[in-house]
Amino acid sequence: MGWALDRSRWTTRPFYALVILIIACGGIPKGYDEGGFSASVKLDSFVADYNLDPSHWKDDQTSLADRKANITSFNVLGAAFGALFTLQLSDRLGRLYSWRVAVVVWATGLVVQVFSSGMYGLLLFARIWSGLGAGALTVIAPLYLSEIAPARTRGLAVSVYMVILLTVLAMGFFINYGARLHMSPTRTQYRLVQSIPLIPVGLAFLASFTIPETPRYLLSKQKHKEARASLALLRGRPTTDPSVESEFTSINHHLRAQSVPASHWAALKETQSNPNYRQRFWLLMAMQTIAQWTGGNGITYYMASIFELAGVVGTEQALLSSGVYGIVKLVFTMAFTWGLIDYIGRRRCALTGLTLQLAAHIYMAAYMGLLTPSTSSSPTTTTHQPRNQPASTAAITSIFIYAIGWSIGLCTIPYLYGTEIFPTRIRNTSYGLSMSLHWFFQFAVVRVTPNMFASLRVWGAYVFWASVCFVGVVVLGVWMPETRGVPVERMGEVFAGRWYMRWAGGVEKGERGGDGGGGNGFTGNYNVVGNNI
Repeated sequence: MGWALDRSRWTTRPFYALVILIIACGGIPKGYDEGGFSASVKLDSFVADYNLDPSHWKDDQTSLADRKANITSFNVLGAAFGALFTLQLSDRLGRLYSWRVAVVVWATGLVVQVFSSGMYGLLLFARIWSGLGAGALTVIAPLYLSEIAPARTRGLAVSVYMVILLTVLAMGFFINYGARLHMSPTRTQYRLVQSIPLIPVGLAFLASFTIPETPRYLLSKQKHKEARASLALLRGRPTTDPSVESEFTSINHHLRAQSVPASHWAALKETQSNPNYRQRFWLLMAMQTIAQWTGGNGITYYMASIFELAGVVGTEQALLSSGVYGIVKLVFTMAFTWGLIDYIGRRRCALTGLTLQLAAHIYMAAYMGLLTPSTSSSPTTTTHQPRNQPASTAAITSIFIYAIGWSIGLCTIPYLYGTEIFPTRIRNTSYGLSMSLHWFFQFAVVRVTPNMFASLRVWGAYVFWASVCFVGVVVLGVWMPETRGVPVERMGEVFAGRWYMRWAGGVEKGERGGDGGGGNGFTGNYNVVGNNI
């Protein structure tokens, strides 16, 4: 069984690009929380308002660390439940309407957060409430983008979500840097910093009323006329255009062959009873687990403090370095999005990224264990001058090497992989559960990172993260097949056969693409082992 990709069929259309941009703004809440909010916790105005001054907790540093960790991580906890609630919401209301509901939930929570005015309990409630919307958006936005994109550019479309997320993440550090330098430490300082994302997301919310629901969702609800019109609008062609008719017929054919499960529980049982689906489901879960426990988001949330531990002196310089870190992540995510992901493929990007993360963690473990510049092992405490300047410089460099590996690998790939490897009938359930796992693990990582640094003396945390990276290289190297260029409706053929032979490629002897025979890259006509979906 094979298929050919006609690269001349698809051209970039302004409206299609606008739709991607609008929906991808759903990444702003998560990105700004990791950059803008996490850095604002160190602003003098926020420290004073929420009693985070270390001098007030001299005899109870553990309680101070717990207080900071709760403030930082409770948004992530809310996001985990938001991803779960989205399962029912997006199937009942549609991808687009669910996106709008999630934006409203996040925005109302953020407003309450901004005006909590030192009330610790109210702040935690607002963080959880806004997290519900942010978590829902991490499911809905990539899902929408994957369902409107042609196979050849699906990686590009979904990864724009991560580009916008990382853009606002980097901006968040610089905004905090500017606020610290040029604003007096009053409530207005941190309120302004934390409320900035309401502007771009609000504009995207208004613009969303001009864009259509996804054709695949409409067809799954038997709304054929609306689906055809949506597809034509997205492709910038009339409904009678042969290319629109061909794509519409292909999507409809595969959807008709599938009976929609009666419930999410039925869909979950199907993923476990069907061997092909089960392979995909647990691979994605393993990928999400590995991605979070390599330390990625824990490091991002405490980046300013980690730079101080590496030898950067002063909060202002740490914030500035964190902003540069965000830019490095953005640049390499853009390179991943606009070249690597659809050129060298998902598999090679994931393994290369994990290898770079592993190397960076090994050096940081050695540096923190042997040449730590700090008299304290807490990531919330300012450090002193490094004992060895060249080693400190290398440690700072390794942080940026880690950023490169994280950006081209598991920072983005699980979002794309989870939306493209499942058929429409079980995609929402499978991807939603994977994102809920993502958020629960991210909450755990963000919540325990300060305690890991304290109990494991910093270097032990890096040893743990390095171990996870090593396991990830082995597990994904054996288990993860290449999916670039494969239509969503044909993924069953890629996952046919023995899971432990993925490293050898999943196609029969015959024509192969530019993957060197090692990653079954789909760039032309292929004979794929296994049965159709």
